Amino acid sequence: MPLGAMAEQAEEPRTLTAHFQDVPVPEYKSRWNACWEEEWTPWDRGGYSPALFDLLSEKPELFSLPSPDVRKSALIPGCGRGHDVLLLSSFGFDAYGMDISPRATAEARKHAEEATTQGLYEPRTARRGATTLLTGDFFKDEALVAAGAPTKFDLIFDYTFFCALPPSVRPAWARRTADLLAPDGRLVCLEFPSEKDPAEPGPPWAAPPHAYMAYLSAPGEAVATDERGGVLRGQPGPSRDDGLKRLLHVKPRRTHDAGAKDGGVQDCISVWSH
Repeated sequence: MPLGAMAEQAEEPRTLTAHFQDVPVPEYKSRWNACWEEEWTPWDRGGYSPALFDLLSEKPELFSLPSPDVRKSALIPGCGRGHDVLLLSSFGFDAYGMDISPRATAEARKHAEEATTQGLYEPRTARRGATTLLTGDFFKDEALVAAGAPTKFDLIFDYTFFCALPPSVRPAWARRTADLLAPDGRLVCLEFPSEKDPAEPGPPWAAPPHAYMAYLSAPGEAVATDERGGVLRGQPGPSRDDGLKRLLHVKPRRTHDAGAKDGGVQDCISVWSH
């Protein structure tokens, strides 16, 4: 191989797609943990979601927010360093951040301590919610039970979790999410990457708005896809009693840089209920 070609090959950027290529789902835990051990976390945004902050601040009528007399719980699966866990705690939620990587949980606890010392995430309500950071499998009860967590949550926030799951796992994601959502609870999805070609491998896998609609309308069921692996548009909306209903679907005015392009927001944010 010519030296120039060797240099070009050596300089190819590392990607999550390559890191997970041909890896069976049961081995994902060790792969994600390896990323944290190597301090290679390209999905970490370095701060809380501005889209979530704006949603809670500007549309409180969509939520039954905590008050000094009423405690509310929130779950953030795949929480990483816990930026959004701390944000939801500042809004008064008793926030539970879960990650499958033990190293991620350690980093989240370190970040929480630093944030407290630096006075970050000041309470936006009369009472700051409790913060619990735990290692566990989202699809199993063990970690939540061990932490004394609720069996149902008033708010679930999904960002870079749905897109980290192979399409084959998404029916189970929808089923588990619906089961964990309290009867009057709200699921908030910051949809990313909403404009990725579904034929391209992940993670992150493509997460267009109609994919969320298809899976959450019929939790646990496989959905129809085209020859490129993309979820077909126009599949029926909620018709089952256990299907989640979409209350809001908008492009946020602010989001992380990863969800914007050429000065325009690509992410969408959606709110769901039973």
